[in-house]
Amino acid sequence: MAEIHPTAIIDPSAELADDVKIGPYCVVGPKVKLGAGCVLHSHVFIDGPSTFGKGNEFFPFSVVGSKTQDLKYKGEPTWLEVGDYNVFRENCNINRSTTPETKTIIGSYNNFLINSHAGHECQVGNHCIFSGYAAAAGHCVIGDWVIVSGCAGLHQFVRVGDHAMIGGCARIVQDVPPFMIAEGNPAAVRAVNTVGLTRRGMSEDDVRALKFAYRKIFLDKKVSAQIGIDTVLADEKYGTNPMVQQLITFLKTSERGFVR
Repeated sequence: MAEIHPTAIIDPSAELADDVKIGPYCVVGPKVKLGAGCVLHSHVFIDGPSTFGKGNEFFPFSVVGSKTQDLKYKGEPTWLEVGDYNVFRENCNINRSTTPETKTIIGSYNNFLINSHAGHECQVGNHCIFSGYAAAAGHCVIGDWVIVSGCAGLHQFVRVGDHAMIGGCARIVQDVPPFMIAEGNPAAVRAVNTVGLTRRGMSEDDVRALKFAYRKIFLDKKVSAQIGIDTVLADEKYGTNPMVQQLITFLKTSERGFVR
């Protein structure tokens, strides 16, 4: 049987795995599904329709699955879908989508620290960290292994590529390329995320190739980004590297433009 504190309020339509733990003064709203091993410590508010996989942990005053803050919302059922082993720390806030045809999607093994926020229709990958007060507005797409440092703000519809790191208090109004560190107001690409890539086991050859691409595309602002991309692709040694190809594909598919 689920372990539920007597002060918690659980909607009758909520579906709880047998080993869920729900602490004092938590509220679990209608059409919420909590998977095996989920833990709500105390004073947690979860609303639905929303689904959560296994092992998710919710700290006091986190608000997850609340309705969108988009003023276009008309009151119809909308969705949040969360994977496994995420941590939602104090006062963090994750909203459901605005329309029934879309979802807010959070992957697995993510860490949302105090007062962080992911808005409606956001898609967050796996192994990401949203540091304290970091916020992503609606429709942002965040890749895997991304770090959004404290107080950074992401504009609507921004994409952040895999293994990118966003510095503290950064203002992000365009896409952040994968494998790069971006910081500042307005943000600019400062370097390859060498430490993060090394920690995750990326080879020296791949890191060296990404550093070459960084120099050609981002470092020299006197040369256009397109010329830099063409130069990288033409290089016999680095142009066909899979990580470089992933970077350039991301840049070529950017609709908002990318941080440079």
